Amino acid sequence: MTLDTQLIFSDTASHLGRAVAVSPKNSALAHLCYARIRLSAELPKVAFATEERETALMCMGGTCRVTVTGTAYDLDTFDAIYIPRGSSVEVTTSSDVDIAECAADVTGDYPLQVIRYSEVAKNPTLKFTAGGPSTTRQVNIVIGKNVQAGRILAGFTRSQPGNWTSWPPHEHTKLLEELYVYFDMPEPGFGIQLVYTQPEKPEFVSLVHDGDAVLMPAGYHPNVAAPGHSINFIWMMAAHREVEDRLFGVVNVQPGFDQSGSGLEASRE
Repeated sequence: MTLDTQLIFSDTASHLGRAVAVSPKNSALAHLCYARIRLSAELPKVAFATEERETALMCMGGTCRVTVTGTAYDLDTFDAIYIPRGSSVEVTTSSDVDIAECAADVTGDYPLQVIRYSEVAKNPTLKFTAGGPSTTRQVNIVIGKNVQAGRILAGFTRSQPGNWTSWPPHEHTKLLEELYVYFDMPEPGFGIQLVYTQPEKPEFVSLVHDGDAVLMPAGYHPNVAAPGHSINFIWMMAAHREVEDRLFGVVNVQPGFDQSGSGLEASRE
């Protein structure tokens, strides 16, 4: 598989420190960058600069302190922070922490914002159950309409065991590029991810495991969990046109599966 068609990046969460796994430099994505930060007593601190990118850090496990240009903010599990471009960042922990970093280049300036998951969980347009029998999942929009930003949207989805998610199949190619990073899927659990623009000629069909990242620069992208196990994933999106295309839940459902809407209507209320 050539560089510009690579859609899977495996085992992105096993290192200590900060590692940029996916960016426009090594993928077909135009704007979206994904990095993973894991800290422990062995390595309790990392520092970096956002440069031209707006950046969101989502704390997926543990606790940490994020210091942005000299001001400190404490994050608990599932809290997040939006950091403007041109910022210096230091992340520290007194225990262990696992952070998903989502970033994209922007030309605008947007304010630093701290997002408490306790507030997300109380908002039925940000946390809701979608789907029906065999497609039930919980959607958590952490970086959405609650955050002023230029390109990025991010959150996480958890399925019921053995269920499909991102169902019915939908795409948002003209507005947003996306990637999934699978988490909290201990062995022997796995999922199957599809990415396709034409159902009869899928660009990608593969087993996916904890820590894998799959890119969706275009196309429909449903997935399914192994029976008895959940498929759980962090999702990140970047708008093609800054601000204008930054719209969650505006999708095209695959013809033939569009009788009951997209399943994401709650986010638009």
